[in-house]
Amino acid sequence: MEAGKTKGAGGRKGAGERKKSVTKSVKAGLQFPVGRIGRFLKKGRYAQRTGSGAPIYLAAVLEYLAAEVLELAGNAARDNKKTRINPRHLLLAVRNDEELGKLLSGVTIASGGVLPNINPVLLPKKSTVTDGGEKAKPSPKKTPKKAA
Repeated sequence: MEAGKTKGAGGRKGAGERKKSVTKSVKAGLQFPVGRIGRFLKKGRYAQRTGSGAPIYLAAVLEYLAAEVLELAGNAARDNKKTRINPRHLLLAVRNDEELGKLLSGVTIASGGVLPNINPVLLPKKSTVTDGGEKAKPSPKKTPKKAA
């Protein structure tokens, strides 16, 4: 052994090279913070004990959902000829997707507005053109009979 370098961490004060720390997120191959989510799970007291895989799984699920919403919102922004996603694009993305709409059915997105929807009853009636070139009168619709 060389003088000044000791084996192990004890007694080392800058003499040895320290390994660069690798985060749990990097180990799991995720962008979302695994360590922070683990801390929140413990601090929230959702259970007495938390498994080591729980924050990794939760981070992966949250990352997937965020990526899905962002992809759909980006498409909605592009459809509206915009380069920036705003709350309206998020609402259109979520409400037009069946599964996300079901997941976020009770959620209100601030400044999101509503889906464009006009009841067909309110639309103007289409007039049909006959063979003679004159417009035929639309047939009168019968009102439904009320059940007694």
